[in-house]
Amino acid sequence: MESNYEKIYTGSSFVAHRIVSKLHGLGIEAVVKDEAESGRLAGFATTSSGLVDLFVHKDEVSKATSIVEEEIKE
Repeated sequence: MESNYEKIYTGSSFVAHRIVSKLHGLGIEAVVKDEAESGRLAGFATTSSGLVDLFVHKDEVSKATSIVEEEIKE
């Protein structure tokens, strides 16, 4: 199954949510995939590392990647 979304960041939830906020300011919708939180909500215990993945539509990858790079530098 092919996806129209591409992963642009893997890291802490805190940083990911800061990036999402900046992306929304530019009109870019982002999807945060948090396996640990999904498991917790489903009632499963997890030993996940606390990392999340951040995805954006393929058409917006270059613009979004610059925001990620800027945020990581700070």
